[in-house]
Amino acid sequence: IAKAKKRMASQQVLHIAGWNTCGFYKRASGVLASLSLLFPTKLKVIDHSFSSRAEYRAWWVDGGFRGNMPDTRAQSHTSSPACWIASGTELKGDEILSWVGGCDDTLAWCRDFVSPCDGKKGEVLKLVEDGHTADHGYDYDLVVIGGGSGGLAASKEAASLGAKTAVLDFVKPSPAGTSWGLGGTCVNVGCIPKKLMHNAAIIKEGVAQDAAAFGITSTGGEHSWETMRENVQNHIRGLNFKYRVNLREKNVTYLNKLGKFVDAHTLEVTDKKGRVSKITSSRFVIATGGRPSPLKCEGGELAISSDDIFALEKSPGKVLCVGASYISLECAGFLAGVGHDVTVAVRSILLRGFDRECADLIGSYMADHGVAFKREVVPTKLEKVDGERIQVTFSDGSQDVYDTVLVAIGRSGDTEKLGLESVGIKANEGNAKINCKEEQTSCPNIYAIGDVMEGIPELTPVAIQAGINLSRRLFGGSTESMDYKNICTTVFTPIEYGTVGYSEDEALEVFGKDNVEIYHKFFTPLEWSLSESRSHHQAFTKVIVDKSNNKVLGIHFLGPNAGEVMQGYGTAMKKCITFKDLADTVGIHPTSAEEIVTLTVTKSSGADASAGGC
Repeated sequence: IAKAKKRMASQQVLHIAGWNTCGFYKRASGVLASLSLLFPTKLKVIDHSFSSRAEYRAWWVDGGFRGNMPDTRAQSHTSSPACWIASGTELKGDEILSWVGGCDDTLAWCRDFVSPCDGKKGEVLKLVEDGHTADHGYDYDLVVIGGGSGGLAASKEAASLGAKTAVLDFVKPSPAGTSWGLGGTCVNVGCIPKKLMHNAAIIKEGVAQDAAAFGITSTGGEHSWETMRENVQNHIRGLNFKYRVNLREKNVTYLNKLGKFVDAHTLEVTDKKGRVSKITSSRFVIATGGRPSPLKCEGGELAISSDDIFALEKSPGKVLCVGASYISLECAGFLAGVGHDVTVAVRSILLRGFDRECADLIGSYMADHGVAFKREVVPTKLEKVDGERIQVTFSDGSQDVYDTVLVAIGRSGDTEKLGLESVGIKANEGNAKINCKEEQTSCPNIYAIGDVMEGIPELTPVAIQAGINLSRRLFGGSTESMDYKNICTTVFTPIEYGTVGYSEDEALEVFGKDNVEIYHKFFTPLEWSLSESRSHHQAFTKVIVDKSNNKVLGIHFLGPNAGEVMQGYGTAMKKCITFKDLADTVGIHPTSAEEIVTLTVTKSSGADASAGGC
């Protein structure tokens, strides 16, 4: 029973039955429905609704279905609902794995399922036997397809454990023609250039808004896109070279070739000159990551994506960022910060999937720092005007002209040319990602990690850790699975946003309003305190707590250096921190991070959440 109640690393099938006017049944089934929406890869709920109490009892009690339950408590259970875990989706007695219980037990199961702490780093599931033997006879023990952060980490770890390993990396140019070197999205067209350009915006803002207040005479602070771009690209090329050297030092064979499955143990590989050959391996890891989704409207090919913006030879000029994802807002933020005219086209809400209050505060801050927002519109047509400029027609009928249109409306798994159909793997139709259990695909000797995998955070450190853990399981005798819970992340918008755990909205939906307490505070970072131009904005933090056990469900921070602030709290969340633990922690003064451990004001109290002095 205890095992059945634990949240598993793969999808669980949970059945609930009751009559449709029963309040207890409606409450329990409603919570389960919410969980299945929040965690579609972890939980599948099968609802058996009966039209009346008599019909339900005729099936459950008189019909004897409860006799199939492997728990004596179920034999005396007569009320609604009844809930159990099964291996399949059909109403079959031989598929039942364990009994959960009635309404209270089901809600307790739900609470355990979503708990930020289960006392283990990750649930261990037995992998399907993949047929690997020491004398397999193939060219390699492991071939990793994709030389991004996760693929490189997996290949080097496998090689360090004695596996004969190769990594394939072949960059298909973006539709705009941009290509790059070894290292994947993060290094070349993601985290690294984004953070460097974000830092450029911070420096420029400091010169413009803070220098005079601190007695520093400003000498202009003009920005050169070309200089920044050249220095950023030189840094990236240095990293590309280091990665190749590192693979050689770790005895990993590097193949600059595009791979396509012929069968479960064979890849057809094509080099940049079009020459085709074949390699074989006992095991494969797909680590191809994702690529930006294109703008599907007339003239959409005129837009660029995050694959292109960091390598633009000339200044992007007046920019339209399409989408309200973190990638769109980060790009809009640093572009505006270094002096560009930037508009963000928002179809619905900012930062879907993040805390709504924090997302709205970010939007307000960005609007006050030079970013224009065009709400509830999407582009319907792009066309060239005045030479190389782009006229955009929006869904509300309005038009404007831009020098650059940057699209960041989502990403899809880079699986189209992998030949997955040859090995019986079916990528999801919507996003081309691969469903896995413990990183193992439906073809047992083929695994996947990182952004190409369905239902996990699209973050570089996640791919790295998953790759290392997987290689240790495949070649080092480890049984430790990857723990995808409570992953810290930071959005590098003009006001940075660090977060770990539940958003307020998710916590209220999952645990219920009466079971959640929100501690919050607005404060002015000391480094902002002398600058008049910053005086009308504040930083913000909040901690979300489960009232029943004082466990921290989520921590959110908006302010300077949010990533540096949040990293340590991520470790605390892994260790099941309580709010009392936070309150008992002595802060470092004067810092913004100490605001998290000095929270006392709750939302429910209605008291002023603005911080005072020391």
